[in-house]
Amino acid sequence: MPLQVGFDRLELQRILDLYGRMVAAGIWRDYAMDFGKEAANFSAFRRAAERPQARVEKRPSLRAKQGMWTLFGESGQVLKRGHELAGVLSPLERKLLKVVED
Repeated sequence: MPLQVGFDRLELQRILDLYGRMVAAGIWRDYAMDFGKEAANFSAFRRAAERPQARVEKRPSLRAKQGMWTLFGESGQVLKRGHELAGVLSPLERKLLKVVED
């Protein structure tokens, strides 16, 4: 068992690509990453002093169950779970598309 869970290069690239597009759209301004024994988290913020607007969690222990990826909303609610990072990020991608269209 690893001492801490992390993101691999492709996962981090995917997350940071979305983060960059959200920053460019004026939705996010800051992020934080947390790596623990059970899970790795990427949190995105509108402003640094508030709760994250979105949090992506990688929890390998759930790989065989509902999937190791979870997207949490601002109040901690589960927005999406899954086995593939791209699918779990899709609600954020849709939000970005709405902003671009407006």
